[in-house]
Amino acid sequence: MSPELPPVAAEVTAAAVAGLTSRLRKKLDAAVETFTAVPVVVKGAERRVRCGADAEVVLAPGPSGAVAETEQAVCSCLLAPRCLHLAAVLSACPVADADTAPAAAVVIDGDTVIDGEAAPEAQGARSAPATGTADGSVAAVPVPGDPGTPARTALTATQSAAARALWAAAVAALAAGVPAAGAVAQAELLRASHSARIAGLYRAEGAALRVVRGLRGVRARHDGHRLADLVADLRELLLTTALLISGAPDPVWVGSARRSYRPEGALRVHGVCREPVIAATGFGGVVTHVVSDDGRWFTVADVRPGGAARARGAATATVALGSGSVDHARLSRGGLLVSGATLSPDGRLGAGKGVRATPVAGRSWTSGPLAALFTRPLADAVGGGLGNALVNDSEQAARHRAGGLIGCDLVIVGAFDDHVLARELLPGGTDRSGLLLRLLPAHGHPGLAHTANLRRLASRPGLRLRAVGRPDPDRAATLRPLAVGPLPGGGTTTLRLPEEWLGHADLGYDRLEGAHLPPADALPETAGDPCVPPDPVAEAPLWRLRRLVEVAVSGGRRAVAQPARDGDRAGNAAALRRVGFRAAAELLTELSTEADRRGRDVFGRTEEADPGAYARVWLAAAVYLADTERALVRATWQP
Repeated sequence: MSPELPPVAAEVTAAAVAGLTSRLRKKLDAAVETFTAVPVVVKGAERRVRCGADAEVVLAPGPSGAVAETEQAVCSCLLAPRCLHLAAVLSACPVADADTAPAAAVVIDGDTVIDGEAAPEAQGARSAPATGTADGSVAAVPVPGDPGTPARTALTATQSAAARALWAAAVAALAAGVPAAGAVAQAELLRASHSARIAGLYRAEGAALRVVRGLRGVRARHDGHRLADLVADLRELLLTTALLISGAPDPVWVGSARRSYRPEGALRVHGVCREPVIAATGFGGVVTHVVSDDGRWFTVADVRPGGAARARGAATATVALGSGSVDHARLSRGGLLVSGATLSPDGRLGAGKGVRATPVAGRSWTSGPLAALFTRPLADAVGGGLGNALVNDSEQAARHRAGGLIGCDLVIVGAFDDHVLARELLPGGTDRSGLLLRLLPAHGHPGLAHTANLRRLASRPGLRLRAVGRPDPDRAATLRPLAVGPLPGGGTTTLRLPEEWLGHADLGYDRLEGAHLPPADALPETAGDPCVPPDPVAEAPLWRLRRLVEVAVSGGRRAVAQPARDGDRAGNAAALRRVGFRAAAELLTELSTEADRRGRDVFGRTEEADPGAYARVWLAAAVYLADTERALVRATWQP
């Protein structure tokens, strides 16, 4: 899609597609592909797309930057508004978050980052504060069924109908697969998601919007969109709607519409690092992580429309707290004394009218609450922070994003494939006593400095440093560092950062140069370290089930049925049973069998069996696979 096209509300796109005749619907996918390549003319706030000699689509976004009303999208052709041009252009636009507010609102990994208070939240429940501590531990994440979860309540008739409609749309998308889930199927998901929003099923609505974005990204082969992410989003949507339909679900599966901010009083916070943000919805910006004197973690966000360019420019943007006399670059290395602070459950500082902030001197990574971040071994710091895959990863990330960062002392071992190998330095231990882990860029966008900086660090095996980052929940013993600094007492074997950087480099913004690294001949040898740590997720034969689960999304039901007809089903199941994955073998067999099941209509003609039964089997396999792989990942963080 063109970066000039504004986000469009789900109901606007769904209404435009619903107004097409059956003949025009067959042409919609081809029209979307054609109009996506047409240049967008920007005239003030309007966006104009020339669709032919006598047809021009004009989009006039509202104050929020999104097209939220049908009157804001018009076409000059005679068939408007029931025309192919309008429906195709709207289908090519990014999907807007529900109830986009004038303050920036954007979903990042399933989590909504906002500027302001009581911002719209379309991504589900935020049930408890997720406070981390400065020693690196992560607070436990509540899951459905916990004693602290609010009591179950029965759904209303409207909510039940909306949940069933969304389940039916998701089942149809799963059965069709990516190639057949075009603009019409996506519009049905958007229509059902809007109905869920009206009915108060906010978590299901957020999952549906992510599925539509994932389908568009995979179909267009956009950079940054992975099939595995679409599988996870579709699993979340089917699981949420299935539990909603079942009767009286936990409130965590219903979700909440808004993030409430509570008064926090006076706070003194110290900057830790900056994290650039580039979202698939066209938003970009920066999130600065800060910590208070008592070890609690908070974030200050500045995310607005603009994508990668906005993310780069926000590095020095003014912090929207108080008088605005400090920018994010200074905040990440300084501090703030905040009065009248407001705080969201997931640790974000609000920017209400009553908030006042005064810049103060910050703390280095070697003193105060930040020093405790590097005192715990990684095995203890990560702990149970990777969570349970039954609760969607994005939900967990939202609850402990502010407290999910961990710190560690590392020695660089070298580069291997697409990652950097590093070994944990334990207090009082040798260079080979700690955990061997992988380092990957926190964001792979070429406009950010993550990849170049990691490549520079990999060029100095034996380099000692401190790192602050976030563990990757889907990869074995993998850390995605956000910032690095010199190791205290490292002498000539650690980083040599400029004084104005005040002891650390933000890997997304600050670019490391050769002068910042010690000479290669001054570093000790790292010989004897293994080339790569074991990866039980990649080595386990679960790839046989994973391949089938992903094929179901990428190719549809017929693609899953093909191995069953070719006789591959028994061989794959036998391979899983030989190594003890009996449940995986049974799920693989059942999924292949159900995909190939055929019924007969009243005239005796063959037809596909109930798509709901196939979706339930696929969902069982996807949930089992996610939970098993998450357990294997957690095991790799142990000594």
